[in-house]
Amino acid sequence: MCGIVGSNFTPNTNPNLLLQTMQNRGPDSQNYTFINDHFFGHSRLSIIDSKNIHANQPMVFDDIVIVFNGTIYNYQELNKTENLQCITNSDTETILRLYQKYNTEFLNMLNGGFSFCIYDIKKEQFFCARDRYGKKPFFYYHQNGQFIFSSLIKPILQILQTTPKISKIGLNQYLQYFVPIETNTIYQDIYKLEAGYYLVYNSSSNSIFTKKYYKINTKKEIFDTDLAIDLIHKNLQDSISQRVIGDEKIATLLSGGVDSSLVSAMYAKISQNNINTFSIGYDEYKKYDELKFAKIVSKHINSNHTEILLSKNEFIENIDESIDILGQPHGDSAAIPLQILSQTINQMGFKVVLSGEGSDELFLGYPTYANMNKYHNFQTSLTTYQKDFLNTIVQSLQNNTKESEYLKRVVKNDPLYQSFGEIFNDSQKSKLLHKPYFFRHDTKNDFINHMSLLDLKIWLGDALLSKVDGITSHNAIEARTPFLDFYLVDNVFKIDTKIKLGNESKHIIKQIAKNYLPLEIVYRSKKGFSNPSNEWIHTEYGDEILKLILKVNNECNFFKDDYINFIYTQSKSGKFRQHLWSLYIFARWFNKTYL
Repeated sequence: MCGIVGSNFTPNTNPNLLLQTMQNRGPDSQNYTFINDHFFGHSRLSIIDSKNIHANQPMVFDDIVIVFNGTIYNYQELNKTENLQCITNSDTETILRLYQKYNTEFLNMLNGGFSFCIYDIKKEQFFCARDRYGKKPFFYYHQNGQFIFSSLIKPILQILQTTPKISKIGLNQYLQYFVPIETNTIYQDIYKLEAGYYLVYNSSSNSIFTKKYYKINTKKEIFDTDLAIDLIHKNLQDSISQRVIGDEKIATLLSGGVDSSLVSAMYAKISQNNINTFSIGYDEYKKYDELKFAKIVSKHINSNHTEILLSKNEFIENIDESIDILGQPHGDSAAIPLQILSQTINQMGFKVVLSGEGSDELFLGYPTYANMNKYHNFQTSLTTYQKDFLNTIVQSLQNNTKESEYLKRVVKNDPLYQSFGEIFNDSQKSKLLHKPYFFRHDTKNDFINHMSLLDLKIWLGDALLSKVDGITSHNAIEARTPFLDFYLVDNVFKIDTKIKLGNESKHIIKQIAKNYLPLEIVYRSKKGFSNPSNEWIHTEYGDEILKLILKVNNECNFFKDDYINFIYTQSKSGKFRQHLWSLYIFARWFNKTYL
């Protein structure tokens, strides 16, 4: 998508060089301006009002400056209902005019994925905001009277002309959750604005504050299954219809799972044309390959289907580029096949793709949810005496498995669920790190709601969406996620938990999908977007993996060598695969960044 950057001072770095770091995100137009020594830059991927040069940014009207990344799907409706006098047909101007009318109190009117910065020249005030679920990134730095913001970390580093130290909290979170979470990044003093928050920075007083503008209401209002299915079906139809706006061709990412298949099938029906679908598989280790399922769906909806077979050599060749694109260590190896898939989509002339992210977190699609609910029910059934007795047994366990960790949490009455993407648990971090940090996400009253909300924020918002936006945007593609329409999300949390659980995983989605897809797709077993990363790096690098991690640790001294050796040895037999991958990616990133 687009890229934004700015600061409350004139950078020493050449502005054109700063824009070059974001050019992949916005290859259609790069511009910058200085307002009272404040800098604003923008790289545009033109999708809406694409031929109008007045829709380029930075956009300046009436002492207001805006740089904006994303798409507002209901901007035309807002122009009418709010009687906004817009000169362009751009959703960027809609945001600017809403600010003029409501100051900062309009964010809940916006339906879309967005991050932006508005500078009010008269007030000398920066107003920055990020969408509800974290579809679009926003990073910032605020130290010593300097305020810098950007869609990427790299332009901030270029403006600073130095590489900050590693954040120990950010590192601990990366090891546990795939990425640094909440406001943290891997760097000290560089932060990210959380999803559903806005930020106000006053240049004259050097004061900054952030405020949450969106919170999901979990009060249950829908207790009828048929009503719930009909409502979500209608929401999803509306969401897909809104997400096909713009002047450019649209494709879908089709994995062959029920979520991406349903989005593709519904889009095909709405468009009444042969849509374009894209899938990726592997030329070996076919247990990871889902191309046959994607092909079934493609034939069923009669799409123009493109398959890519990824080889080990291509995977290995793209590791460093994927790390560089994401700007900081990211533990999801699926970034690499997504990078190769996105390159092909871009080469074939598409600027927008629809994707199925969000469904598993909203509709309880991960098997983990049912398993963790059993642990929760067991935890709440135990007496104090029983917990004390079990605690003596737990102390003797090796704590090398998820199951032993969960049992330990049960008897200690600790919060059970710490996100679907939890990698290193507390026991493992204690064995790995010289100075571990621990993070608690206390269980709310409704345990099922708690897991869903936590994953919507951490696993989806912090981890998955940052990967999807980072990789697709680098290839000049905007990924749109129909399941994350806020009307749909709000309605999901109004549905009684028993209805969402149903008698099968993703009961509501499967009932809708039966109207669009073959039953063999609707009821196939859940499979994540996994890949042979562990097999391929061991084949390619062997013991060089361990040598690099130990070399990096010799410089940074964050880790204990004996546990690194343990993880490496285990990974050779297919265990601790994700643990090794996260350490290895950190080591490759650190080696390139600091050594």
